[in-house]
This record gives sequence, C-alpha cells and structure tokens, in this order.
Amino acid sequence: MTWYEGALLGLLQGATEFLPVSSSGHLVMGQALLGIELPGVTFEVAVHFATLLSVLIVYRGRVGRLLAGVARLDPEQMRYAGLLLLASVPAAVAGIGFGGFFESLFDTPAVAGAALLVTGCVIWTARGALAREPSGRPGAGVAIAMGLAQAAAIVPGISRSGATVVAGLWRGVSPSEAAAFSFLMSVPAIGGAALLKLPAAGWGGGGDGTLAGALAVAAIVACVTGVLAIRAFRMMLERRAFHFFAPYLWVAGAAFLVFTGRA
Repeated sequence: MTWYEGALLGLLQGATEFLPVSSSGHLVMGQALLGIELPGVTFEVAVHFATLLSVLIVYRGRVGRLLAGVARLDPEQMRYAGLLLLASVPAAVAGIGFGGFFESLFDTPAVAGAALLVTGCVIWTARGALAREPSGRPGAGVAIAMGLAQAAAIVPGISRSGATVVAGLWRGVSPSEAAAFSFLMSVPAIGGAALLKLPAAGWGGGGDGTLAGALAVAAIVACVTGVLAIRAFRMMLERRAFHFFAPYLWVAGAAFLVFTGRA
C-alpha cells in the first residue's frame, strides 16, 4: 500500500465510518474496485483508533463532563455511562460469539452490495420517525434497541451510525440526542474492536518504512475526515435531510452487485 492509496482509503474510512453509508461496505467495494490488498488488521487498527479520536474531538466537552461526573459519582452521569455500556453489550456478544461468521461475510463482496440496499431502506424510514417530532432522551429500552442495531452493523454494508440513529429516532429520542448517543456508544465498540485486533497487528513494513508511512497518512486523513463527517451528519439530521443518503445507497449497492456479477 502506497501513501496515496493510504490517503484514499483513510478518506474513505473517515467519511463512511460516521456518515450513514457503511465504512465496511465501502472498504469492501474499494478493495474490489481498486484491487488494493490491505495490510490485514494493521490497517484496521490504525484507522479505527483514528476515527475513535474523531469522536473524542467532536464530543470532547460532553466526554469531559461524563468522565468528571462518573469520577464524582454524579447520578445523572453514572446513569448515562451505564446506558452506553448497556448499548455496547449486543455488539460485544455478537463480535465475540460469532466473530468467525461475520469475518467470513467480508470474503463475499455481494454481501456488502445487498446490505447497502438494506441500509438505504432503513435510512429512508427516518422521514417517518422525524415526522413524529421525537424529543426524548435515551433510556434502557433505547440503549438496547440502538445496541442491537449496532450489532447488526457488524455485517459489511450495514451502516452503524445510520442503523443506531434511526433506531433511536423511532424510539422517540430527539435527533441531537440520538446522534450524540450513537457516536458516544461507538467509542467502546470501535476501541474494543481495535484492542482485540491489536496483538495481531504488525507495525513493521520493510526497511523503507513504506507501510508505516502509508498507515500514518491513512490514520491522519481518517481522523480529519471523521471530524468533518460527524459535523455533516449532525447538520443533515437537524435539517431533516437524513434520508437523502438512501438513494445513493441504493444506486451504490445495485451497481456493486452488477459489478460482482451477482445481481
């Protein structure tokens, strides 16, 4: 992987990790269309930590208040932290218990194309959820619903941000709170996935340091792009334009299925 391929894939990861279009699905398509062989889990770990940093940058104030509140045992902040942990359980169970199955899905590119079509349908339903003017805050039921959506997003092509936010909207959570909870609950999910793969990552890359340089470029680009993507996501959600991502997903999914010859 060259540095410009790293920049391209970092851009793809940073944008699609937080926009409701599925980063895993787009990376599968990117590899198939560009013929790029990623350096295994090393690349995944690098960009996962980079996108994790994106969330912490955008929500640094809220994260700071949450950590400070937990430290002083503030009931409200303790409750919110508990909800984030509760929401993380389904993905943890799915990833640990059925990791091999989910990994096998990445070997079948058509899965990503079909899942993008499904994600488009899910995103389109946001119109109906937003029409109900949701204004609530996350509770235990919401945390479980959004957690199950996050677990489903392990499938390549299912958008984690899209599925979790739509689940929150249909449960009556306000757009801003649904987005905040979705991105904050991604911290343990993304961080946990990266830590699990960390022992298998190889940070070498040859004497010329080509791989290390490409990974650094990919991580920096993914982090910066991730910050911009989160802000764009929140803006479109507030403007009730969230469902506009659906037609793109339908076109991309259908086109990729045609490309793979499995339509």
